[in-house]
Amino acid sequence: MKRSKLSVLTGIATIFTFAGYETTQNVQQVDASSKIKVTYTLKVHNKTYKKKTIKLPKHSTVMRGLRKCWKIKSDHGLITSIAGKSQNPSKKIYWTYKINGKFAQKGAAIQKLANKDKVKFTLAKVNF
Repeated sequence: MKRSKLSVLTGIATIFTFAGYETTQNVQQVDASSKIKVTYTLKVHNKTYKKKTIKLPKHSTVMRGLRKCWKIKSDHGLITSIAGKSQNPSKKIYWTYKINGKFAQKGAAIQKLANKDKVKFTLAKVNF
């Protein structure tokens, strides 16, 4: 009788152990699928200054990722400084950015990102 109770308890413990393991795996899979990987590059006068690849929640903006990578300053929604490198309006030197090699059509605070996007910020002279 003791052996059968022990066998039943062992079987139940085994079931709960594997059920808990499967649940943990499912949660990890959901967490992984709700993230995107984005690479940020900073260029100063066409020379790479810094580069980071980070994970962000899906539907994140360029600004969210940028803030996660480096300290930034902005003025009325326009980025004025990234990682200690500031623009200089009197010399027409500004921060601009591209996503996957194309100039962005929206501001960094509203531009959404997708998995494996490559965001490149460049501090250089801009001719208007």
